[in-house]
Amino acid sequence: MKRTGIWIVLAGMLACTARAESLNYADLVGRLTDMERLAVLPEAGEKCSQWSSWDRASQFDAATGNYVKWDANGDNDGIIRKEDGKQVLAEMEGPGVIWRIWSAKDGPGHVRVFLDGNSEPAVDLPFTGYFDCKNEPFVYPALVHKVAMGLNNYVPIPYQKSCKIVADPDWGAYYHFTYTTYPKGTVLPTFKLPLSEADTEALAKANEILSNCGRNPAGRRPGEARIIQDVKVAPGETATVVELHGPRAITSIRVRMEVPEAPASYDVMRSLVLSMNWDGQATPSVWTPLGDFFGTAPGVNEYQSLPLGMNQNGFYSFWYMPFRKAVIRLTNDGTETRTVRFAITHAGLSRPIEQLGRFGVKWHRDARLDDRRPIDWTLLKTDGRGRYCGVMLHVWNPRGGWWGEGDEKFFVDGETFPSTFGTGSEDYFGYAWCNPTLFQNCYHNQTISNNNKGHVSVNRWHITDNIPFQKSFDGSIEKYYPNSRPTLYASTVYFYLAAGQDDGYAPIPMADRAGYWQPVELPLVKGAIEGEKLKVIKKTAGNPHEQDMAGFGGENWSGEAHLWWIDAKPGDTLELAVPVKEAGTYTLKANFTKAVDYGIVQLYLDGKKLGEPMDFYNDGVVPTGAMILGTRELTAGEHVFKAEIVGANDKAVKSYMFGLDYLLLEKK
Repeated sequence: MKRTGIWIVLAGMLACTARAESLNYADLVGRLTDMERLAVLPEAGEKCSQWSSWDRASQFDAATGNYVKWDANGDNDGIIRKEDGKQVLAEMEGPGVIWRIWSAKDGPGHVRVFLDGNSEPAVDLPFTGYFDCKNEPFVYPALVHKVAMGLNNYVPIPYQKSCKIVADPDWGAYYHFTYTTYPKGTVLPTFKLPLSEADTEALAKANEILSNCGRNPAGRRPGEARIIQDVKVAPGETATVVELHGPRAITSIRVRMEVPEAPASYDVMRSLVLSMNWDGQATPSVWTPLGDFFGTAPGVNEYQSLPLGMNQNGFYSFWYMPFRKAVIRLTNDGTETRTVRFAITHAGLSRPIEQLGRFGVKWHRDARLDDRRPIDWTLLKTDGRGRYCGVMLHVWNPRGGWWGEGDEKFFVDGETFPSTFGTGSEDYFGYAWCNPTLFQNCYHNQTISNNNKGHVSVNRWHITDNIPFQKSFDGSIEKYYPNSRPTLYASTVYFYLAAGQDDGYAPIPMADRAGYWQPVELPLVKGAIEGEKLKVIKKTAGNPHEQDMAGFGGENWSGEAHLWWIDAKPGDTLELAVPVKEAGTYTLKANFTKAVDYGIVQLYLDGKKLGEPMDFYNDGVVPTGAMILGTRELTAGEHVFKAEIVGANDKAVKSYMFGLDYLLLEKK
């Protein structure tokens, strides 16, 4: 018995001790599309971190154990230090690889990457040159792209000993450099330009795969088998989709089903629950509403990324899921019987199963929040050994306004200060400036957004830049709007844990999964004609459109919105159609917006001036309150309300904006 115990210990030690890797550049490029690699349990010394421009006012006070100015939000220009007139943005010890560079604003100033103590930079480009696809090897659109104003570069930059990134003062604003540090002894190439022909071919191959998502990037594996199963599950019942015995790995899951049109689809996709148990564990490692599992919510929203997607052929997953035994179940918490077709592919392992973690996915709302850091909304908090591999965030924001001002923060293995500290929620998801434009990409997507109002769905997959941990992971994202507003978050988080470890997240009842997305009644001024609803008859320049004012204390504007006229200049005019139902004498009232970048405006009704020019400058965004513009005899029909920009206050930012909340015609 004693000898057996010794051998068990030795086997465990051998399983956790791997020979140091020696990787060439093509090997690193291969990890851009390698879903199987994510399942390999991390060795001690492997760590993913991020240098960013986060506001350095946020600190941890070790003496008190308190987080100080934890919601500081000046995240555009944080640096390590100034040095010889330059700015040091990042410093790392190797061996390591920069996997991701992101920015919201690239400037003409050069950003220089010094590797392994060399006095000459390995890369020396204007910051814009990292993102404009004009400089080899940063020319591959799947890896280097601008989406919704966010600048992204996923071309790997490896180094053996060290990396130091130094910038000219006019480099731009906001940056992330996300990098992995590997165990001592790992041999990596030092990035050098120009790349070899073989390395260039590897990048081109990765770009081709990542430009055509929806196909398994690994292709067909040896010994692959496929099971196609129609699963019919009645309300309140759970059906076993498949039971498999290994050691093997599920390499793809495809799903097809009849789904009603939105919004009926929202409840349907939340009522069906997908669960997966590995190796006889009592609690599922995967527990998530079926729709959310595939990376977007609510309902069905077509998009294609590397690990997940929804397209005309159904839903797909290429996450790699090792097992000794696998049981996949489907539960129906809805009111109607549903039939779902599953196509599940599985294959033999290319590594000993002792080296592989078990795949986990958990859906939750408001779980495991930390009272010490009240602004931090937990994405995943768990103990054990594994990897954090990404998240889909579903936001319900019925009042509108920018919901995502908050930074991502990842605490690894008990850190008191996060080794990843971001600059804004949209920055984490690869876009910028709260831009609501939908986009799809291999690693990050915005699948739902209606000017950031109502439902929003975004995701980010950490493939090369996954976060390894040995003891624990605590990942969060700042949430500025409270639930009471309401602004509500739900997350679906993807990760690996060592076999036998439990993430601790419990299933969520149907009552908390669906139906909470109820619209709110916005306050309206009785009888007012909403400015944002007025028909534009004519404009000489600029862009008049609706702006949601929820972020500025929306209850002070009727309907929490106004007509916002931007990109105009002195001398430009905007004409709006004002409907009058009955002829009579009317007192004309209006509510306008004032701000630091608003202009001086002359107002007219049917070509006649409404008083003197009005100065809408104010140091801060505020409504004017109801203003009387005069009394007029009006016929029934359409009348013309005109705004002419005539200048700006000396103190104003000269953007000459104009905001009309409402017009109110009071009949005498």
